Amino acid sequence: MTSTNISRAALAALSGLLSGCAALAVAELVSAAVRPEAGPVTAVGGAAIDRTPAGVKDWAIRNVGTNDKILLQLGILATLAAFALVLGLIALRFRRTGSAGVMVFGVVGAAAAVSRPDSAGPADGLPSFTGAVVGAVLLYALIGRLTARQVGTAPDLELGWDRRGFLAAAGAAALASAGAGALGVTLSGRKGQHAVASRAKVVLPAPDSPAAPIPAGARPRVAGISSFTTPNSKFFRVDTALVVPKVDAADWRLRIHGKGVTRPLTVSFQDLLERELIERDITLTCVSNEVGGPYVGNARWIGVRLADLLREAGVKPPSRRGPADQLVARSVDGMTLGTPVEDVMDGRDAMLAVGMNGEPLPLVHGFPVRMVVPGLYGYVSACKWIEDIELTSFDDYDPYWVRRKWARRAPVKTQARIDTPKPFGRPEAGIVMVAGVAWAQHRGVSLVEIRVDDGPWTPAGLAAQATTDTWRQWSYRWKATPGSHTLTVRATDRTGELQTEKRARTIPDGASGRHSVVVTVD
Repeated sequence: MTSTNISRAALAALSGLLSGCAALAVAELVSAAVRPEAGPVTAVGGAAIDRTPAGVKDWAIRNVGTNDKILLQLGILATLAAFALVLGLIALRFRRTGSAGVMVFGVVGAAAAVSRPDSAGPADGLPSFTGAVVGAVLLYALIGRLTARQVGTAPDLELGWDRRGFLAAAGAAALASAGAGALGVTLSGRKGQHAVASRAKVVLPAPDSPAAPIPAGARPRVAGISSFTTPNSKFFRVDTALVVPKVDAADWRLRIHGKGVTRPLTVSFQDLLERELIERDITLTCVSNEVGGPYVGNARWIGVRLADLLREAGVKPPSRRGPADQLVARSVDGMTLGTPVEDVMDGRDAMLAVGMNGEPLPLVHGFPVRMVVPGLYGYVSACKWIEDIELTSFDDYDPYWVRRKWARRAPVKTQARIDTPKPFGRPEAGIVMVAGVAWAQHRGVSLVEIRVDDGPWTPAGLAAQATTDTWRQWSYRWKATPGSHTLTVRATDRTGELQTEKRARTIPDGASGRHSVVVTVD
């Protein structure tokens, strides 16, 4: 292959890449007018998440946390870039075939967009289709510059192809794509600013039923232990939303309907603020939390009792012969979660939360409204960006995660975690403070025990229990001796149930086993 042919091949690949970039840029611009969530990267990414096996999702959450979304988007972009490079090379020999191949972008993106649970209809396919048409036309034009046969010896002609014309067209395409992409991002951002502005205007009323003061002994002063209240900025986030939904509180509505609902309700955000508000400290746990994992946090929530709204709608729990045993909560992004009606109406502080740690819900944690149900894992209770509640039965409907082989019912398991010392730490010999948190929401923790190596189980000191719905901090003064040691912790809840030593993975209803750390004492 001559150097000229190599050069043309490289420029053909570049043409494919530029065409792919143009397709994405135009698609993002069009999606700003249609719906930002209809953009091809977001739509394809969402479809990929929906079709990913539960075990793979769980692995991603466990190993990369919320960065899984960034990695997925980067992976999609890398795949598109590789595909575009190949199409450019194909177009150099088969111009029409290569250009037509760009339309695959449009077909895949449009199909993904219109098949999403939150799709607004056929219009959601328009961004990907329009972008693909622009990309196909651009690739056809650029390859034409590389294959054009011209007569003459001017310096802008190299062995029959229009070098100057190609470079001018490629440069113009790159600039136009950058401009279209930047404009699309700006316009989409402006739509999100309405939600940000509406949140800034929210003034949470004083709760009618304030949370009890946190007991003085609930927060031991031990270096390295998790704080009793998790700051909003450090509260875990696990969901499938590639783009955080941005909902204007003024436009938000919640509909309550379905089996056993005798008086369907539609409430606004202002309606909720004008109702009786409760404030409670509640610990939430993600079902993807491994033994000793980070996906658990405690916050002070403000909201409206969900049971009150359901009773107003005429709903009765199964224990009172109500026909519905499942409450299906739907998010604005199409996510569905199924919660036992009995649990929501058994007297626990299940709520539609509007505030978190003294401020309106952060956007990433569900603004303007989310569900909070003490004692249940998040995938069956903690619907963020909620907009619909349908009363149905477990026999009639399987929500998102249940269709992916997770359990229908998932009470939080009794667990304890060692926060300090850290795994493979090297503390000095002498008194070492071993400390952490334990949780058994809606049951409470009555005992935490520590074992060093294969020694006996020894009770740890327990901080005061704020409520049975919060985690409980604990600490233990360990007389550490030089050498390698394994520290293991276990908890017992207030029903007398001892945390099991049997190891189980997170699927289908939460991990079990006992947390341990290995340290070397110097």
